[in-house]
Amino acid sequence: MDGIEGTKRCSRCKTYRSRAGFASNRAMKDGLQAYCRACQAEQPRVRELAKGRTVRQKVAVPSGHKRCPQCGEIKPHSEWEPNKTSSDGWSSYCRICSAQRNRASYFKRKYGITEAERDDMIAAQGGTCLLCRTAPAEHVDHDHQTGKVRGVLCFSCNAALGQFKDRPDVIRRAAAYVEGNLWKPTIAAQGVYRQPS
Repeated sequence: MDGIEGTKRCSRCKTYRSRAGFASNRAMKDGLQAYCRACQAEQPRVRELAKGRTVRQKVAVPSGHKRCPQCGEIKPHSEWEPNKTSSDGWSSYCRICSAQRNRASYFKRKYGITEAERDDMIAAQGGTCLLCRTAPAEHVDHDHQTGKVRGVLCFSCNAALGQFKDRPDVIRRAAAYVEGNLWKPTIAAQGVYRQPS
């Protein structure tokens, strides 16, 4: 003990603190660390700065709030999803940033493209569906065999291709059917109609 009874001087900041301000260390003569808890907590940050890496500044966060590392905003807990596995009981990112990260991850994982690439495809299509050319393009269409992205379609056209199982022969028959060419019955005899095969 250097100063008043029950205090110790920190080797780094040179201030006297109570024994509770130091972590224990059995190897030391007095059983306490040489640096106070505040200086000890600062050590990893100092090491990272010495290596030339950027270190996030600590920000004071009021009780009932949390800082999102992506947007940098301090938001109330109502803006976060609960997460029992984390140390504070809340997810790492706020709801808005989490949704954005999940969407970006989905496009990369499912289609192998980024959101920016999808937006470029929509712009190249003039913002409309490649098939109907009237509805806004919102759904990425891909070949289920190869996984190759073909374009961005509206919900209805994308669902229709899915219902047709991406089979060109069925799609051609459907087009002929809609045009009235495929199922026009012909009269074989009085009151007898023959359907085309």
